[in-house]
Amino acid sequence: MRVIVVGGGVIGTMHAWQAVERGHEVVQIEREAEARGASLRNFGLVWVGGRAQGPELEVALRARELWEEIGARVPKVGFRANGSLTPVRTAAELAVAEAALAREDAGARGFKLLSTTEARALNPALRGEFEAALYCERDAAVESRTAQLALREALAATGRYTFLPGREIRDVVGENAVRDDHGDVHRGDHVILATGAWLSGLIRELDPELPVRKVRLQMMQTDPLGEELTTTVADADSFRYYPAYTGEALDALNSGQAQPEVAAAHKMQLLMVQRLDGSLTIGDTHEYEHPFAFDTVEDPYEHLVKVAGELLGRPLPKIRRRWAGVYAQTRGTDPIVHRKRLREGVTLVTGPGGRGMTCSPAIAETTANSLGW
Repeated sequence: MRVIVVGGGVIGTMHAWQAVERGHEVVQIEREAEARGASLRNFGLVWVGGRAQGPELEVALRARELWEEIGARVPKVGFRANGSLTPVRTAAELAVAEAALAREDAGARGFKLLSTTEARALNPALRGEFEAALYCERDAAVESRTAQLALREALAATGRYTFLPGREIRDVVGENAVRDDHGDVHRGDHVILATGAWLSGLIRELDPELPVRKVRLQMMQTDPLGEELTTTVADADSFRYYPAYTGEALDALNSGQAQPEVAAAHKMQLLMVQRLDGSLTIGDTHEYEHPFAFDTVEDPYEHLVKVAGELLGRPLPKIRRRWAGVYAQTRGTDPIVHRKRLREGVTLVTGPGGRGMTCSPAIAETTANSLGW
C-alpha cells in the first residue's frame, strides 16, 4: 500500500511512522522547507497528568507508551521519562492537588503528593518556597525542535519513505490523489491531510463546517540553566487550565484565589521543561479571539520570569528566544481530534489543540487501525 501524508508536523509524521511500521510506502509532503508550526513551537511535553478523565486520558497513556518505544529506537527524539512537579503555595492550591489524588485514575497518572523536602530531593533545582508538590510520574518529554527531523531520518532509512518539502497541495484529484503547486499529482491508496492550523483554502473547501478553532500562544527559551532540572515544573495556575483538575476544589480556588491580573488576562499557566542542551522552555499564554495580533506582548513574559524565578529560588538565565505559535483545536463532538473521511481514500486529521505533541502517536495509531492499514 502507498500512503500520501500532507503535512510535515508531528501529526503527519506520526501517520507516516504508523504506515511505514506496517510495511507500507509513504510520501510525505510539506509546504515549507521544514515544518514550522505548533509541532516545533511547543514544550515537547508528553503531558499525561492534565488530561481529561476517560478517552482523552486513555489516548494520552497509550501515546506515552508509544513515545517511549519510539524513543528507545530513535534516541535523537530525546525521550526522557522525567515526570513533572506542580508546587503548591496556598491551602486552596493544596486542596486541588489532594482532590486529584482522590480520583480513581490517580494511579494510572502516577500522581503522588510530595512534601517540600521530598520534592526538592527529586528536583534539587526547586529552591523556592512552597508547601508541597503534586508529582506526576507518567509525564515525559521529547525534543520538539528536532523530533520530526529524527523521525524522518529513521523513516528514510527504511527505503519506503520520501519527504517532499516546498510543495503546497492545491487540489484533491478524484480518490486517493492530490495535486501540488508544481502541478505534480501524487497517487496512493490513501491520503492523510494533517495540515495543522492551516485551515483555509483547500481544507475549507473540502470541509466547510470544520469544527476547529485556532489558539495562539507565547513562549520563550533561556540560556542553559547551569544545573539539571530533573522534572518538568508547572505552577498551580495549570490546575485552572487542564481538565483533569475540574471539581469543587478547583471551583473554590477560582472563586477564592484570583490569578494575577496579567495571568488572568492572557489565560496563563507556567510550564517549564529543560532541553537537552540545558536551556529552559517556558510558557505560556492562550489567545482564542481571531484575528490574532501579529506581535508578542511583554507583560506575560515578565510574569513567567517572575513565577519561574520564585519556584527556582534564583534568577533565570538570559532569555535567548521568544516566539508565538498557533495551533488548531477541535470544537466538535470528538474531544481529542477532528478526524473525518472527506471522500473515499482521503481523511482529514486536525485539531488536537495542546494535546498534539502528547497524543500524536496514539492519534495516528487510531487512524491506521480505523483504515485497516
